[in-house]
Amino acid sequence: MNRYETVFILTPVLSETQTKEAVKDYETVLKGYGAKIVHQEHWGLRKLAYPIQKKSTGFYHFFEFEAEGDAIAKLEVEMKRDERIMRFLSIKMDKHAVAWAEKKRAREGGLVVPKEIV
Repeated sequence: MNRYETVFILTPVLSETQTKEAVKDYETVLKGYGAKIVHQEHWGLRKLAYPIQKKSTGFYHFFEFEAEGDAIAKLEVEMKRDERIMRFLSIKMDKHAVAWAEKKRAREGGLVVPKEIV
């Protein structure tokens, strides 16, 4: 299984509950494809660098997960069909990115970092 990161932007016309519902839907979709969610963050409403669909803001959400390669293709098809999603980006993390992400989370959470990561 590979480790992936996906960031997606939800349209700003959604309410707080609709935003949480959309995130929960994609969490369920990922788990349905056999993915294990390692970490997720809600970055909130942010200003876009350029207008997308005549909108200047959007709700950002981040998933880090482990999955097989075909799960990414299926996830992206789901996101392309969803009108709530304005943009998304999925990347495959290499071993250095995984180590950096774990080190960053440990630092933010006040956890002890294993010596092999430092």
